[in-house]
Amino acid sequence: MSDPAITREPPGLTTVRDHWWWRPGWRTGRHFYACHLTLDDQPQLREIVYGYQHATRQLAFLDQIPPEWLHITMQGIGFTDEISEREIAGITASLRKVLATFDPPATAFQHPTIQTEAVCLRAHPAEPLHQLRLRMHHAVLSVLGPDRFPEPEPSPEQFTPHVSTAYVNSESPADPLAAALTGVHSTAVTATFRKASLLVFHRDNRMYQWTSATPIPIGAAAAE
Repeated sequence: MSDPAITREPPGLTTVRDHWWWRPGWRTGRHFYACHLTLDDQPQLREIVYGYQHATRQLAFLDQIPPEWLHITMQGIGFTDEISEREIAGITASLRKVLATFDPPATAFQHPTIQTEAVCLRAHPAEPLHQLRLRMHHAVLSVLGPDRFPEPEPSPEQFTPHVSTAYVNSESPADPLAAALTGVHSTAVTATFRKASLLVFHRDNRMYQWTSATPIPIGAAAAE
């Protein structure tokens, strides 16, 4: 019997596949700017992630994400060789201004989702982080303009915030992963995010690793 706390996306997923194929524009040595939420100030959320990682540690087709690289994907900006220093300085200032007027969002995490290329914990409710994402999007757009930043605003259906616990590194059946996750009993953790991070990262080592992380405070304290 399947564990109702474990979901698969899409429903009925039977096979997982390698996450590390080269997406358009990516290549070895190329770096990317993004504004994401890192978990260095979220010990309880990191702890629940560790519980699921421990349960799946024996599965060779998973790359477990070390604590220092755990994150919630929010707003991509662009490759570092396509964004000027003046532009990224302007984006940083815009993000600081916009996020200072936004109350720190709070949302909960508990049960795992098996995706085609990863295992993750979804945010419930997602709306607080969706609203934060919209403000990040506006901050980037206000500097680069629609010609340089043509990405449309994400709808709630398009943006499903989550913390990935592991990435899939080869095609494998999904059932052993579901079996490993079954029996992990976790209590929901509510995380309040008081900062975002402007990251410069690469994916050369089968992991998203940042070489720079500039904190962007969220909320009224940012303006003090």
